[in-house]
Amino acid sequence: MTAASNLTVALTFNKKKGVSPKSGEPKDLYAEFDADETIQGISNALKSAGHKVILVEADESAYAKLKGLKNEIDVVFNIAEGLKGEARESFIPAICELLQIPYTGSGPLTLALTLDKARTKEILKYHRIPTPKFQVFYTPSEMLNNKLKFPLIVKPLREGSSKGIKNNSLVNDENELKSRVQQIIRDYEQPAIVEEFIACREFTIAILGNENPKILPIVEIKFDHLPGHIHKFDSYEAKWIYDNPGSNHDPLICPAKLSEKLESKIKKVCLDAYRTLDCKDWCRVDLRVRNGIPYILELNALPGMIPDPKENSRFPRAAFTAGMSYNDVVNEVLNLAVKRYNLAK
Repeated sequence: MTAASNLTVALTFNKKKGVSPKSGEPKDLYAEFDADETIQGISNALKSAGHKVILVEADESAYAKLKGLKNEIDVVFNIAEGLKGEARESFIPAICELLQIPYTGSGPLTLALTLDKARTKEILKYHRIPTPKFQVFYTPSEMLNNKLKFPLIVKPLREGSSKGIKNNSLVNDENELKSRVQQIIRDYEQPAIVEEFIACREFTIAILGNENPKILPIVEIKFDHLPGHIHKFDSYEAKWIYDNPGSNHDPLICPAKLSEKLESKIKKVCLDAYRTLDCKDWCRVDLRVRNGIPYILELNALPGMIPDPKENSRFPRAAFTAGMSYNDVVNEVLNLAVKRYNLAK
């Protein structure tokens, strides 16, 4: 692909604040937002390719900022998770479309759908793409569908970065289920989604591209290092507490050790989901495999991009294994958007 050069790029983001959540708010309230190192890492990567970068925090004044910059910028590089609302990840793309500013990544509809785990799964199910059985709980008192059998896993309906997915999210009876659903609804102010728990291998798959998207080396997430009382899934504890730069273990295997048959199945189901949800430029797909069948857990159309390899950020790890540098990945995403909008100078 021909690399774009000398563009003015607005980098839109939500920055982690140096403050703790207020009393009564969940401790992982700001987990989705990006730290300075990620914002600067992406900015520096864009600058390394000869682009001018303007930082735009995606707060309440984002529309006014982008409107004021409309005649100066060529494209928006979007990593903003959004502040509030059930479709918060779609706000920056929606603003860009209103102002007719090109931007990286998926559009407002795709970002709204992939943030909502139930809507994603309904679409996947309609297209016969395997995904775990589920039920949405709007109140803790709702009856459990008799098609769902314990153990089950309870998550907030519309969150990312493992927010609300704690060790006690895995429930084994009605009392545990009701308690965790109640906590999710109270703490995250949204419904809870309850899924069948697939107690098998877990993978995450990075995808780049549009007309002919490519899959980067598949990452397997291992849980062997976790203490006995921590359940074996990618919970907040597993991702952010027991996996940190000071740890002496690596929970990621990349490339994952797979048979050709299983690897082919995983790639097919991920590309089917990518195209079905109309993802653009990049995405990361999380799944588990049971009896040789890959079941999609969710699609992350705004993948995490922490630059430090010790942080084990999933998308960069896949790219590193593919022989790409951090700068390569960032600029590949930009170039894919530039090609879509025919912006190459």
